Amino acid sequence: MARNVTAYNYSAQSFALANNSDNFNHPSAPPPNIMVFPPPPVDTIDWNNVGFKVREVNGHVSSTYSMSTGQWTKPQFVQDPFLRIHGMAPALNYGQQCYEGLKALRNPDDKSIHIFRPDANAKRMQHSARYVAMPEVPEELFLEAVHLAVAKNAEFVPPHASGASMYIRPLLLGSSAQLGLNPPEEYTFLVYVLPVGVYHGVHTVDCLVLENFDRAAPEGTGSAKVGGNYAPVLIHSEAARKEGYGITLHLDSKTRTCIDEFSTSGFLAIKYGKTADEKTKLVVADSKSVIKSVTSNSVQQIAKDMGWDVEVRSIAFEECAEFDEVMAAGTAAALVPIKSITRKSTDTKIQYKYGDENPEGVMTLLNTLKGIQAGRLEDKHGWRQHVAAPKPEDAADEPTNGVDAVNAL
Repeated sequence: MARNVTAYNYSAQSFALANNSDNFNHPSAPPPNIMVFPPPPVDTIDWNNVGFKVREVNGHVSSTYSMSTGQWTKPQFVQDPFLRIHGMAPALNYGQQCYEGLKALRNPDDKSIHIFRPDANAKRMQHSARYVAMPEVPEELFLEAVHLAVAKNAEFVPPHASGASMYIRPLLLGSSAQLGLNPPEEYTFLVYVLPVGVYHGVHTVDCLVLENFDRAAPEGTGSAKVGGNYAPVLIHSEAARKEGYGITLHLDSKTRTCIDEFSTSGFLAIKYGKTADEKTKLVVADSKSVIKSVTSNSVQQIAKDMGWDVEVRSIAFEECAEFDEVMAAGTAAALVPIKSITRKSTDTKIQYKYGDENPEGVMTLLNTLKGIQAGRLEDKHGWRQHVAAPKPEDAADEPTNGVDAVNAL
């Protein structure tokens, strides 16, 4: 089990004292063995080769909701990454769960950590919870749990220079035993974290339109971030990968004529102005069957800040040939430039030529987005939330996970 580091919340004066060896005997100075928050990144990880995989960290945060009391428990830090949960839990049998994804990063000086737009993810999880009959996690609780999970694992937030980040995975599930197809007594909210690199990398990728599988029905759960929308895609995306396609694209299930989204990300495209008076345009696919991407929303605002026109609307597949650049937008992937889109049924292959494979528009948006996320550029819209050291009352840990539904039988 990874070591657990207890952090404390000092005042600015105490921080200064902690960095001055002459003040160790000062009555208000912290003991010399106390580390100032945040601690430096661990030296057991090659930060230049983080990859995108599960790693062991200090622990996660857990909170439970009781239908009887109508209350959530105080978020608790748990060292054990495994859950004790009854095999008849609705999350395991009926897919009653939803999840989120967001990031924490270090500032350029590595002396502070912030989380990117967690309030937006809190609202999206509430939307998903309603779709699968679960109680909404209050935004205040969501933010408290996310901040605590990052703070208690602060040494696993990658150094700024690495370009990597801490991926945050909030998860909500029906956790008590339930045989009938009706809401259970208990729900569990969890927040896991781990250091990651970039999911798809920053190179252009070829895309394949999936035509023998519908990701979501027109009036279905496509706008909710639930596992049932993703697992069925795996067999198709893996088959596409073996054919050399780095990403797959879904059309609307009803007519197969309009863009929905990529299997892992939102669909965005760029049209350059053809004259000096014509603005560059960012076009974003709009559909009731896709999630509201926080990354896409951020990029839309960045485009507006740069003076671009932004259109969020239905996009016919045929229009893809008119775009100058296309990109996939998501938390893990950030922005991935698309090299080509292939639709086998019509023998169509749309090639995007950027000149030396350099998608200028995508990279301009990506560099601005990452600059804001990483604290290198001004945060005009208040997207970054500073992570403070855990308070002393948050330092007590539970050695095992409290998700135990056996007693609910």
